[in-house]
Amino acid sequence: MSDPGLSDDHLSGDRLSEDPLADDGPDDTVGGVTADGPAPEEMYPSGPEVEVELRPQRRLRIWQLAPIVGLAAVGSLMFAFPLAFDFGDSGAVIAMLGLLICSCAAGWGMMAARRVGYTWPGLPPRGSGRRPDWRVVLGYVLLVAVVVVLAVWRVARLR
Repeated sequence: MSDPGLSDDHLSGDRLSEDPLADDGPDDTVGGVTADGPAPEEMYPSGPEVEVELRPQRRLRIWQLAPIVGLAAVGSLMFAFPLAFDFGDSGAVIAMLGLLICSCAAGWGMMAARRVGYTWPGLPPRGSGRRPDWRVVLGYVLLVAVVVVLAVWRVARLR
């Protein structure tokens, strides 16, 4: 399957010099390998290469943390005081409200941390395209379920 427009003498070495298309490779190769660019010391004459992050580092700021910590503290106190000291008939309601506020603060904190790129241990980073391991997710679900069951059980014992 040769091209009818090309003759054998066109493909010979003496005709290549007359051909307007030149070979793109280097003429002399030592050991079959050539250097593809300048040496590192030629590229950076002032010293070694330094990597600089152009984006500011994403982290939680104080104005994000203050309301989360405040709500968590208030919720924890509302949950703990009726459990520690008998407040009568309203103790269970106050404790459940404290648990709800504390849970809301924890959820708010997790969402804020997720927005800046933090993740739970064992889970892949956001946007990585990897799927979380089902065993890690199941472990987190079981941990939360145990804490909720113990809290509800303790509040129910107040009555």
